[in-house]
Amino acid sequence: MKLNKSILITSLVFIAAAALYRLVPNRPLGFAPQIAMALFAGSLIRSRAFAFAVPLLSMFISDLLFEVLFAAGLTSYNGFYDGQILNYLLLTSLTLFGFFLRNQKTTGIIAASFAAPTTYFILSNLLVWIGGGGYGHPKTFDGLILTYIDGIPFYQGSLYATIIFSAVFFGGYRLVQSFTLKSLKSN
Repeated sequence: MKLNKSILITSLVFIAAAALYRLVPNRPLGFAPQIAMALFAGSLIRSRAFAFAVPLLSMFISDLLFEVLFAAGLTSYNGFYDGQILNYLLLTSLTLFGFFLRNQKTTGIIAASFAAPTTYFILSNLLVWIGGGGYGHPKTFDGLILTYIDGIPFYQGSLYATIIFSAVFFGGYRLVQSFTLKSLKSN
């Protein structure tokens, strides 16, 4: 499937901007645009393969940059870690929520902006607990709950970020569409 040139350029700019944004020092935990980007890409990009690639590329580029900064001693966060492939798969799978937003109705966007980070929170923390990551809580129901409690600051940040960046991405897109239609009508 051939990609629209303006969508391709916009996607590449989004990928680069979101990747660089993750490097901003002292941003709130989990506050990053990648989940909103997955929703937007799934909604707008007709090529499913490219829609899945947009948030994945953004995360990979920022993790690569984190790894370079970590190797240079400029950050305490390494870019690559054990189990990261599962994190990439989870994030990329959130693009599926965007496929249900092809009509780009506001109520659907709002619902997906809550559902996607919530799904990510539930699944990612379950995987952390199963894998013994995080604080290594015991493999009991109480240990699972403690893992979810540990993840709440990240969940809050990703929820707020997804709502805000979805408003920016979808709202900006609608403004551009509106401006383009007005320009075409005046010509």
